[in-house]
Parts: sequence; C-alpha cells; structure tokens
Amino acid sequence: MAKPYRTSITTHVEGKPHVYGYGLVDIAGKASFSKTIYLILKGEMPDKNSEAMLDAILTISIDHGVEPASVVAARNIYSGGSPVQAAVAGGILALGEFHGGAIEQAMENFKKYEPLGVKRLVDDFVRRGERVSGFGHRLYDVDPRTQKLLELAHEYGFFGKYVKFALKVEEELSKGGKKLPLNIDGITAALLLEMDFNPKVGKGIFIIARTPGLVAHVVEEALREKPVRRLSEKDVEYDGPRPRK
Repeated sequence: MAKPYRTSITTHVEGKPHVYGYGLVDIAGKASFSKTIYLILKGEMPDKNSEAMLDAILTISIDHGVEPASVVAARNIYSGGSPVQAAVAGGILALGEFHGGAIEQAMENFKKYEPLGVKRLVDDFVRRGERVSGFGHRLYDVDPRTQKLLELAHEYGFFGKYVKFALKVEEELSKGGKKLPLNIDGITAALLLEMDFNPKVGKGIFIIARTPGLVAHVVEEALREKPVRRLSEKDVEYDGPRPRK
C-alpha cells in the first residue's frame, strides 16, 4: 500500500537529517547557506561559480526599501497586533505578478522564445496586448542591480544564451522610445536558466531572498513604532456620493 507522502529531498539516517544524501550535521560549518539552498532546490552541490552566482542573486534581492507592497503589508499586519510569523507571511503573500512574482513567467518566456527569436516574442506579446515579464521598473531606466549581476555573470561564466536573449529583448522593447530595462526579475530569470533551474523555482528564489528583509522590517516595526498604523483623513481622497437622505 502506497504511503500518503513521498520525497526524495530529505530523510533521517542514524538519527541525523540528510538532504539529498548529504548530512546536514556534517556540512554545517563547511557549506554556506547559499550552497545549501542550491542543494535543496537542485538536488546536487553547486560548483564554486554557481554558488557565487546564486549568492549574488540572493544578496542583491534581500531588500528594496520600505515602500514595496510586501513590506507595507508586513508592517501593517504587525502593527495591528498580529505575531511576527503572521506579519512575515502576509508580506510574502503580497509578492505577486508585479512585485517579485515575475521570475517564473520570465523563465518560461525565455525558455520558449529563445529558439524562436526576439521578434517572435515581442510580436506575440504586442498582438495579445500583454506585458512582457521581467522588463520595466518604476524607479529605474537602468536597474543597477541588473548591471551588477551582468558583471558577475561575465566573471562567473553565466553570460550565456538566455542572458544574451534577455538583453536583446530589452533592446527591442525599448525601440518605441520608452526605456523598458531588464529588471531584477528578468536578469534573475535568465541566470537561473543558465544554471539549469526549473522555472517552478523562480518565485521561490525571490521569496527566499526577500524573507530576511521582511523579518527585519517587522522587527523594526515592533521596536520603533506604535500600534496601530492607519491613514489619516487628509491622506484619503473621497470621491463617492455626498450625504443623502
């Protein structure tokens, strides 16, 4: 009779936890957290350059200010009296298509269209009236995080076909006049494909990267701010009906 769950990821051997055959007790103090993240997501230990590339992606994505929806959500939830875990979970739930959730779709797009060419991708999305995931940013004409990861991609040997394709898409999308830069989601998507990650990992990578930042913001909210956060009347524009009988 089949058991209700099965996994190839983790088990206990002689009373110790193992991930894909590696004893966590044995590798603690030897393997970095980024290396172990690569292991548990990929099923194998990374080489030195793969570890460094993933570490750079996680480091550069750890936080991006107090303004993003995930941070606002996490701090507001905590300020209402919820515990830390609920506030952080709420922040993670605020990660969506337009905030950190585009990596998986960008990976799928790059994987599908790289053999077909840039023009085919752009023409298909224009015809459907859809936004191409991984491009454009509210603050940046050139995303400095992308530029740094491109530099490191050269250094670590990951400036391959998907990264080159993403840059060609950026060039094509920007021909209309408005600059649509390859953003952090887009470059992360291309680099994860270069490392042969499955697209299903995409959103998870951003969650892993951003969670420490959310924890930090929730703790800061706890230590520095009074409950309860709320907008004042002067911050709200009412455009509904006037009082009526």
